Amino acid sequence: MNLNIFPGKPFPLGSSWDGNGVNFTLYSENATAVELCLFDPDNDEKETMRFSITEQTDLTWHIYVQGLAPGQLYGFRVYGPFEPENGHRFNPNKLLLDPYAKAISGIIDWNDSLFSYKVGDPEEDLSFSETDSAPYIPKSVVIDPSFDWGDDQRPNTPYYNTVIYEAHVKGFTKLHPDIPEDIRGTYAGIGHQVTIDYLKSLGITAIELMPVHHFVADRHLLEKALTNYWGYNTLGFFAPDVRYCSGGKQGQQVTEFKSMVKALHQAGIEVILDVVYNHTAEGNEKGPTLSFKGIDNSSYYRLTEDKRYYMDYTGTGNTLNAYLPNVLRLLMDSLRYWITEMHVDGFRFDLAATLARELHEVNRLSAFFDIIHQDPTISQVKLIAEPWDIGEGGYQVGKFPIGWAEWNGKFRDCIRDYWSGSENTLPEFADRITGSADLYKDYRKPTASINFITAHDGFTLHDLVSYNEKHNDANGEDNQDGESNNRSWNCGAEGPTDDQDIIALRMKQKRNFLTTLFLSQGVPMLLAGDELGRTQQGNNNSYCQDNEISWLDWEAADQDLRGFTSSLIRLRREHAVFSRKNWFKGQPLKANGIEDIAWFLPDGSPMDDEHWNEGAAKSVATFLNGKGLNTLDDAGNKVVDDSFYMIFNAHEEEIQYQLPGDEYGGEWRIIIDTASAAPVSATLIFAPGTQVPVGGRTVVLLQNFKNQ
Repeated sequence: MNLNIFPGKPFPLGSSWDGNGVNFTLYSENATAVELCLFDPDNDEKETMRFSITEQTDLTWHIYVQGLAPGQLYGFRVYGPFEPENGHRFNPNKLLLDPYAKAISGIIDWNDSLFSYKVGDPEEDLSFSETDSAPYIPKSVVIDPSFDWGDDQRPNTPYYNTVIYEAHVKGFTKLHPDIPEDIRGTYAGIGHQVTIDYLKSLGITAIELMPVHHFVADRHLLEKALTNYWGYNTLGFFAPDVRYCSGGKQGQQVTEFKSMVKALHQAGIEVILDVVYNHTAEGNEKGPTLSFKGIDNSSYYRLTEDKRYYMDYTGTGNTLNAYLPNVLRLLMDSLRYWITEMHVDGFRFDLAATLARELHEVNRLSAFFDIIHQDPTISQVKLIAEPWDIGEGGYQVGKFPIGWAEWNGKFRDCIRDYWSGSENTLPEFADRITGSADLYKDYRKPTASINFITAHDGFTLHDLVSYNEKHNDANGEDNQDGESNNRSWNCGAEGPTDDQDIIALRMKQKRNFLTTLFLSQGVPMLLAGDELGRTQQGNNNSYCQDNEISWLDWEAADQDLRGFTSSLIRLRREHAVFSRKNWFKGQPLKANGIEDIAWFLPDGSPMDDEHWNEGAAKSVATFLNGKGLNTLDDAGNKVVDDSFYMIFNAHEEEIQYQLPGDEYGGEWRIIIDTASAAPVSATLIFAPGTQVPVGGRTVVLLQNFKNQ
């Protein structure tokens, strides 16, 4: 290979191919020397060349190698002090991944040499390892960034029309019989027409993919024949994980990911990535040295006063130091890359409260959010926070800045409590189904609330109504892992049962949860497979289960539940009254004197404060005025809709609900009754003031066909 060496340029960071060669850059504030190591693409254990990087500009080391091409494998060796007590863990015996690598060639082959210290040494992490880690660590890959995007257009679906579907790239298609076997469980499987047709038939507008940034499977899990299935253990913030690529590992994963996004966009479906910027896969002081720790430990991680140790707000051993300029630049560069080069439409930030910590306290005006707010690219996509971490004061639901939506954990908890029959839930239930104004009204809209009943972390919907207790024995931790307080109710039997009454009640409870989710103000998020009755056999922490426990079983799919779910999503899409842009005012409209929203007792009389405070109250009726939307369409016309009457009954017994007077509507028809999965006859008409039977633990939705 005929190569020429030049000084290169300090930007952009990472490796950049220009058609003639590759520019390599690496940021390290405290390094004393840096080497670039090249490896044989056909044998990634074989180092072919090594160059000392002598040029340094503003703490960035850089070199240009003329003659290199895409597919080239590389890594860095970084020299400096090995002084763990001072926060420095440099060790040139450890080959390091480029933090800006756009692709990574494979996965880690766990070996003691991956640790900068001598594993088992009495001095533990204070000892110094001289073994070479290169044979055991994957390599960074130089990529060709070109791709034919054609006329790719972002769907730019407004939040009020958005329906999010949380899915795992592998688990969603791994068992799908209609997807070619060689692409099941891959980006190509998600982008396949069968997947797209399914999402479209369901009514999904955005697929939220669990982590696809290149991640590490923990050593202790692999030793127990388990793995890190969920992927919340990031190592490469620019690299799509190679495990989900069907076509190769030397840059093909980038092309396959882009093809997936392009296909989904052509169908009008947005792509949201679940991203983990709060920590890395290198763990604490006893973790491996794979990238950041060896490049400049003290310049990437939050260390304690004793700099040997790490601050841990995530439960994973370390926390990225998001208030340092170089780390902020890394995070912003990563976000912009996924938006501009990979064309994704938004992000869900795992443990986002960690990113808001300036020193110790959570600060919603931290540098991280300030920079995003000002960035003309990042600020324009969907930004969704998981608004908590495990640190003190880390539960921050309702406290994120303008421009952010949040996973509303209080919605999840309240709706679960309500349908499990808990008392004293009615006032909060009303808040949650109307957009959680108590959390977001100060400076945001109802769409700040991402409503969900279930997510990857916890029970599936089927298991939520089938188990009182977690059953995580397969995880190998004596059922000690996972949340113990699930707010679940098994309907009378733990797990599978032949009791037809219990089975029927469970099915009704699923319909209750789904109906509440899709008729609530805010943005609904559905966990993949909940609409098909997917079970994890009571496992509420399947993070390590890359098998049938986690994969979606398409052969066992409940098609009746799927049909019911798609009808709910269609109803929401067709009626703006369920996806308001603005808050309810609760005041009479000038045109007819009827409120935009009103609440009623079973006898048809309005609820007052006394009724809300009755602890045993478990049922309520809600009138939604189709003329009270207080919004305009894109053409500047006032948006109006039909009016609806929603009745929620969490009591065991049937209740007769009297409809309000004719000033609220002249003719009502039941369009949803969760007592049955079968379509409701639209021929039965209820006049004002008449009674509607509402079964125990049932939702009934009536539509007004003669507006008041």
